[in-house]
Amino acid sequence: MYSGRTGERLDTIYWIEGDYIKEAVEEINTFMRDWRTNSATKIDLRTIDIMAASHNLLDVNEPYMLLSGYRSPETNAMLRRKSRGVAKNSLHMKGQAADLRLASRSVNQIFKAASACNAGGVGRYSRSNFVHMDCGPIRTWGG
Repeated sequence: MYSGRTGERLDTIYWIEGDYIKEAVEEINTFMRDWRTNSATKIDLRTIDIMAASHNLLDVNEPYMLLSGYRSPETNAMLRRKSRGVAKNSLHMKGQAADLRLASRSVNQIFKAASACNAGGVGRYSRSNFVHMDCGPIRTWGG
């Protein structure tokens, strides 16, 4: 995974034989921080699992570009003022969502892979070229 904002790159194995690797998960928490406020939270492992499962289904070596992981309430409020597509109680603020893209796959391909996981919310944002994945209730949206 790499950050579209900070240019950071994260290549880490976070799970082996049924066990999460504490140090790797801590790296992911830092990597997925709110870059605007430099604040972090514990990213829900279910979200990371959905991202990983979707990536595996896409059969790519390319890392995701992370557009948004954790968002502080301040950042979420600012984004809501700029866009009606930002939820007031966004799961990003709980560390339960990520907005992602891949250069080698279309939004529709990523959306289909994430939806096939049947494990949370998947939003298609074709005009903005990203897919939202979260570990909330199973649902899909977007065009």
